[in-house]
Amino acid sequence: MKPDTRPAESRPFYLSPGPKGMVTENAKKQPLPPDPLRCRFCMTPTLLALLAASTMILTTSCKKAAPAALPPPIVQVLEVTATNVPMSTEFIGQLDSPQNVEVRARVEAFVSEFLFIEGTNVVKGAPLFRLDKQPFEQRLAAANGMLAEAEAALNKYRADTNRLTPLAEKRAIPLQDLDNAVASVAVGEANVLSAKARVLSAKIDLGYCDVDAPLDGMIGAKQVSVGSLVGKGEPTLLATISQLDPIWFYCNIGEAQYLKAEAEARRSGRKVADLGIALILADGSVHPARGKFVFIDRAVDTKTGTLRVRAEFPNPDKNLRPGMFARIKVDTGTRPDSILVPERAVAELQGKNFAWVIGADNKATQRAVKVGETIGENLLIPEGLKAGERIVTEGLQKVREGAPVQPKTAAQMAEAAAAEAARQAEAQPAKEGETKPVKE
Repeated sequence: MKPDTRPAESRPFYLSPGPKGMVTENAKKQPLPPDPLRCRFCMTPTLLALLAASTMILTTSCKKAAPAALPPPIVQVLEVTATNVPMSTEFIGQLDSPQNVEVRARVEAFVSEFLFIEGTNVVKGAPLFRLDKQPFEQRLAAANGMLAEAEAALNKYRADTNRLTPLAEKRAIPLQDLDNAVASVAVGEANVLSAKARVLSAKIDLGYCDVDAPLDGMIGAKQVSVGSLVGKGEPTLLATISQLDPIWFYCNIGEAQYLKAEAEARRSGRKVADLGIALILADGSVHPARGKFVFIDRAVDTKTGTLRVRAEFPNPDKNLRPGMFARIKVDTGTRPDSILVPERAVAELQGKNFAWVIGADNKATQRAVKVGETIGENLLIPEGLKAGERIVTEGLQKVREGAPVQPKTAAQMAEAAAAEAARQAEAQPAKEGETKPVKE
């Protein structure tokens, strides 16, 4: 065999075994001698490169394939439109009567009878209570007697004066006697006046025993019973009469609310006093007659920062009563080209409001919006949205900034749901018709 004349770096090599046939770290690459018996263990550099490449291919093929990307989430969208929105604001308050008159006893006496039905309408002058008159009739009789006595004394003084006047002119009596007689006449006249005043006072007290209705209205429950002593030390409350038609509504509105209502009224060319008012009762029903503002206080309460306002409503059926809690809805006009969106389309985060806007490329963008009044189930958006834009109304939790979505309208979502329900309905009979295998 001819010796290998190739350079050492291009010759095949083998690892020289160490002791006991093991390859040591100090083993050096030795040129392979031209022994045909060891050619089967020879590896050329080309063979080594092929082996490494095949190993990499096998290793790569053993890795798991990457999962397929999820489709964009389906969300319900709404196209924003501009419309003319009727503006209104609501205030909570309480009803009251223009006149709540307390009927009180003005003399000290016992109640002898009451002459009305509680909770009914009474007219002015109608008898309500009767008090015991006997003590006052006796006082009137005594006053009349004192008046008669004073008048009799006055007549005597006048007669004495008439007799003494001609005698004094003839100097038959001292002038002092005439002067005394004239003075007695003046004193007698004063006594008569006092007696007449006592008679008038006794008549007035006697008249107070007949307690009549001071005005037309509805009377409440009686506060005393027959036989009760009233008027001892202070006027005793007997009953209360309230005028019900018209009826007043009182409320306190904030300074900012008042200024906002003024601005809306000026925008529509009206005054606050001319705004239409609807009365909403506690059960949600609306009073058929509309009212108007009749009083706005001159100053804001510095303690509460509110302004006291009164509105008046017709109440011909008298079904509205003082003390009822109610709300008024003030019509402040119509705002043109306004944006309304459902409440669920607006999310609040750290005190700010946002809406998800879907662009032409079906990618979502979070946008800050300014929220105005609540109108039904919608929110007025003065700033942040424009007509023609699409916003997400359902599925806000699925949306991410800049991520694509599959926008569908409410009608499209309903059609898809109906189609799915029909498909399930068709599949259900097939499942019920399947027969179970019989065990042998």
